[in-house]
Amino acid sequence: MNLVERAKNLLLQPNQEWPVIAAEAADTKSLFTNYAVPLAAIGPVALWLGLSVIGVSAGILGTYRTPLVAGFSVAVLSYVLGLVSVFVLGLIIDALAPSFGGEKNNVQAMKCAVYAHTPGWLGGIFHLIPALAILAFLAAFYGLYLLYLGLPVLMKAPRDKAVGYTAVVVLCAIVLTIVVSVIGSIIGLEGGGLQATSR
Repeated sequence: MNLVERAKNLLLQPNQEWPVIAAEAADTKSLFTNYAVPLAAIGPVALWLGLSVIGVSAGILGTYRTPLVAGFSVAVLSYVLGLVSVFVLGLIIDALAPSFGGEKNNVQAMKCAVYAHTPGWLGGIFHLIPALAILAFLAAFYGLYLLYLGLPVLMKAPRDKAVGYTAVVVLCAIVLTIVVSVIGSIIGLEGGGLQATSR
C-alpha cells in the first residue's frame, strides 16, 4: 500500500477504494504505523507552527503566539490522544456491527476507523494559518461520508442500515472527542497550561 495513492484514492474515488481496502491483508499495527501515525501528525505539527511561530493576529494589539515549548507539548498530547481515539473508535465500530446486521471483524473495523480519518488528517494542514482552521474542520466532515461508504463494505452491514450505523458511530465519536478533550484539558492544566505572548 502506497500512502499517497491510498489517500488520493480515498478522497477521489472512495467507492472503488473501499472494496480494495476490504480485500487487503492487514493488522492493527500496520494500519497505524504505515498510515495513521504519519498522517495524524499533520494537524498537530501545523497547529503548533501556526500558533507558536506564525501566531494569531489581533489587529492593533499585535500578534499573539503560544510559547514554543508549551505549544509543542500540546501538539504531542493532541497527537497521542488523537491516535488513541481512532483506536477506540475502531473498537466501537466492531462492537456495533452485529446491531446493524454486520459482522464483527476487528481488523476491518480498524481499517474503517483509520481510513475514514484521512480527510481530517490531511485537512489539518490548514491549522498552519490559524485563520484557515475552519477549513480543517470542514475537511473532517468528508470523513463522515467515507465512513458511510466504508461501513457496509468492510463490516458487511446491509446498505439500508448504513445511515443508522454511521449515525451511531458518529455519535460515539462525538462523545469520545468530548472525553478526550476533557482529558487533554486536565493534563494541559496540570502541565501549567498555555500563555499567549504578544510579539
